[in-house]
Amino acid sequence: MFSFLNIFRIVAFLEGVSYILLLFIATPIKYFLEEPKYVKMLGMPHGLLFIGYIILAFMLKPELRWTKKEFGSVLLAAIIPFGTFYIDRKYLNVKA
Repeated sequence: MFSFLNIFRIVAFLEGVSYILLLFIATPIKYFLEEPKYVKMLGMPHGLLFIGYIILAFMLKPELRWTKKEFGSVLLAAIIPFGTFYIDRKYLNVKA
């Protein structure tokens, strides 16, 4: 069953992976090997996942009753490498 929470967890994971690939693989290749095609390939998908992550976070805020501090952490995690993985573990790993 798909819920906004499950979709958010998937988007958060993919956003985190795309950010890590962009920062630690594509960007060094661009600058050290002078090959920008990987940044171009990963940039657009990462940008769309980032926007989706932010929109879904705003949609889930009332449902999950995040405080301002928790919500700020969720938003900040999108720009910190490995941040979305931390958020998944701390705030989204709800036991059924």
